[in-house]
Amino acid sequence: MDFIITAFKVIFILGFLVLIHETGHFIVARLCKVKVKEFAIGFGPTIWKKQGKETKYALRLIPLGGFVNMEGEEERSCEEGSFSEASIPKRIAIVAAGGLVNILFAIITYLILITIITGDFGVALSNTGNFIFSIVESLKLLFSGGVTADQLMGPVGISGIVAQTSGIVDFVYILAIISMSLGVTNLLPFPPLDGGKVVLLLIEAIRKKPLKEDFEIKLQMLGFMLLIALSIYVTFNDVTRLI
Repeated sequence: MDFIITAFKVIFILGFLVLIHETGHFIVARLCKVKVKEFAIGFGPTIWKKQGKETKYALRLIPLGGFVNMEGEEERSCEEGSFSEASIPKRIAIVAAGGLVNILFAIITYLILITIITGDFGVALSNTGNFIFSIVESLKLLFSGGVTADQLMGPVGISGIVAQTSGIVDFVYILAIISMSLGVTNLLPFPPLDGGKVVLLLIEAIRKKPLKEDFEIKLQMLGFMLLIALSIYVTFNDVTRLI
């Protein structure tokens, strides 16, 4: 029974945070008049789908991710509503929206939680400031080498922490922490993360022309392979720590 409850908690946290992340991309894309072909939560086989006027909405079997598939995102397109034809500021806004929504959600959730616990919008603000500061300090340690790959945590490690939560306060606190971590990590300047895509767009703005499409695809693939390798390593360490 404990395993089932923990699994439900993990699926809810990851599914919900991915949902708001991808919703951020989706809403900003629509505001920028960019066509969204598919909005999906999860990976693998489709277990539910609905075709809207312009967008297909889908729920997939594995709730560990999601994506927004935009016209002209993977391959450049000249069609109306193409991502590749949108202005650079609009493309940066679309790409960064997911991570920023996760960060904003984490800050608001943490602020409300501490306000309810302490009963003071001053103590809560101070604690929330410390919460943000601690994330910034963690980033500094990551880039300065103060945090090594052995200390990173993946879904398995997160599951272990979620399993130890007792009560709604602990659960919401962990939700805020993971949302902040997801948002910040996703905005790191490393392809194929959103932050890496923002860097490529900034380079395009400086060069006043896009990078060669085949070079950009190769760069994204290289980054993806390194990210997969890191994920496997982190997962191995997570399992080792649990054992």
